[in-house]
Amino acid sequence: MDEDHPVTGPDRLIAGRYRLRHVLGRGSMGTVWAAHDEVLRRDVAVKEILRPEGTPDDEAEVLRERTLREARSAAALAHPNLVTLYDVVRADGDPYVVMELVPSSSLAEVVRQRGPLTDVQGAVVADAVAAALEAAHRAGITHRDVKPGNVLVADDGRVKLTDFGIARNVAEATLTSRGITLGTPAFIAPEVAAGGAVSFAADQWSLGATLFAAMTGQQPYEGANVLQTINQVVHGDVPSAAGCGALEAVVAGLMVKEPEGRIGLAEVRRLVRPLLPEPGTDVFPVTSDTRPVVEVVRPPLVKPPIAPDTPLASDPGPLPFVLADPPTRELTRRPGLTALVALSAVVLFAIGSVSGFALTRTVAGASLLPPPTPSTPSVPAITETPSLLPTTASAASANGEQGAEFTIEVGPDWTSFLEQRANDGLVPSTVVHLVAPNGWYEVTVQRFPDYYDRNTVKDYLQHVRSRWAKGQYFGEAFEPTDDLPPGGREAARQYSYRTVERATDLARGTVPPGPDLRRSRYSRILPRGNDLWVVEVVVPTEQEEAGRSRLFDTIAPTFRVTD
Repeated sequence: MDEDHPVTGPDRLIAGRYRLRHVLGRGSMGTVWAAHDEVLRRDVAVKEILRPEGTPDDEAEVLRERTLREARSAAALAHPNLVTLYDVVRADGDPYVVMELVPSSSLAEVVRQRGPLTDVQGAVVADAVAAALEAAHRAGITHRDVKPGNVLVADDGRVKLTDFGIARNVAEATLTSRGITLGTPAFIAPEVAAGGAVSFAADQWSLGATLFAAMTGQQPYEGANVLQTINQVVHGDVPSAAGCGALEAVVAGLMVKEPEGRIGLAEVRRLVRPLLPEPGTDVFPVTSDTRPVVEVVRPPLVKPPIAPDTPLASDPGPLPFVLADPPTRELTRRPGLTALVALSAVVLFAIGSVSGFALTRTVAGASLLPPPTPSTPSVPAITETPSLLPTTASAASANGEQGAEFTIEVGPDWTSFLEQRANDGLVPSTVVHLVAPNGWYEVTVQRFPDYYDRNTVKDYLQHVRSRWAKGQYFGEAFEPTDDLPPGGREAARQYSYRTVERATDLARGTVPPGPDLRRSRYSRILPRGNDLWVVEVVVPTEQEEAGRSRLFDTIAPTFRVTD
């Protein structure tokens, strides 16, 4: 790899040969440029990996290694239906991935602009993507994020699968801790969404879901929010493929809940072969006819039954909840709680994505709940303590160190997510989120490894306050700690506070803003050895009394570090 020191902006020369021309796209992880290779005199695409502001050096190094792993995975593949990787170079120590430039639109854009695909178009896409995945699987690589946005329809009619940014060679050690699965909610395989092993069969499901969307104009799963979508993927019935035209048998054969029951990629290609056009046919002409958007009959939303009078297991993590104006009453608290001054901060909690949704995953900028709208459903009341089951999870960082396993009791149908946080000013942490099926109630378990080399509980509290803007953090109150278990270099703490997320920020201009999100948060700060653990239960403020008594008081005491 060559070293170069470019100037900023367009027209940069990378590694002495790749001239950046203009931006093709931007994301949270980097920028893709149209560029020109001045040695071979051909146009290329250059993926510039950006270091997020405030990222510690060790986290930046993990990002670089992930980029190189992506490059190694893609470099092992050579197929006409895959975007070709040409080179990887370094500039100022950061990696740049040089790829084939394909003038194209994504399949998602094609469907959005022209409507659902015809049977012939669908067959061409199915054959091309299945062939691309066959090549990847032969090389031992799962794509992990097959979706319409990652299928390119080139201007000359070629179909290519792209963005192996979260692909992983099954023979290569993972850089992410146990439980992390990456993908996009409506297209991710049920076993992966549930935290199970990722196999080649997961790509087969995602291909089926992609074809479903392409042939009907609608996503296979939709929920009021991301978490409800995941719940439907895991627990809901598979939507009928009857609206997929001649590809009904293909989609139905791929979208089978049990991985071993899905048809193979070779079978997909065999089934669509009779529909393929003669070579040289322009299958995607600009004026081509398309089918109308198909009315999809969806199974009813799944609401898992909750047994009464059973203690609830503790869930990690704070979740945003919709509320109106900031509440004026004090937080419900036990005797002895003392109200403190409300302080300000900027909210950093969000679901991050690399090329899709980070599912048990990396968080980077969007609420877990849907943008509030005037039609946002009312928050369900907590009328009884949910049934709980012990749950074992790991809060290991990307380095996979020891001492990160814990148990906590939560509902049997709660969904888990993993998030890696950079924590400007503190050591990086891992957060395990446990979320109720309705998406309104959440438990988080956050672990700061080797915290006491540099920080104290006081630093953590200040960090929490600093995450919220003025007027969005208030009602802070601490409790006596006599009943909290010892075990660390400082005394444990227990406290509560309220937060508000503004509807205008949540909507991000995509929908008319509705009410603000108000949430009440109950936290236990638990020093353990050299680590700091935080168990937090988050509930809508309108349900804070029941949330405190039926969720936090029941779940938090069940938390145990197991190794």
